[in-house]
Amino acid sequence: MKFLVVDDSATMRRIVVNSLQRIGYADIVEAEDGLDALNKYDASIGFVVTDWNMPNMTGTELVQALRQRDDGRTVPVLMVTARSVREDIITALEAGVNNYIVKPFTPQVLKEKIDSLIVAPAA
Repeated sequence: MKFLVVDDSATMRRIVVNSLQRIGYADIVEAEDGLDALNKYDASIGFVVTDWNMPNMTGTELVQALRQRDDGRTVPVLMVTARSVREDIITALEAGVNNYIVKPFTPQVLKEKIDSLIVAPAA
């Protein structure tokens, strides 16, 4: 499965990519923000991991844009962000995010969230 990892922090992208590799995923595309992600997104992407706070286009704006595309309506999206307020989580879910992780996280938590979305993806 091909992953798209979206974060404006190169360090955080590296942490997510390394975590994905540790749990067995190697086909990974990186993007610096939502606009970059939209430009790199295609039907071969099977899973999106995105931050919320980014310049040019936020993670929630990215998800909303993906959900309007035929090839992005059902792709699982996991938001990995420092935003932990309940209202933010609700906003992200309403935007179309399938699940949510608050930073910092462990590879095990990332694996559990991914597995839950791959086994039972949201329609």
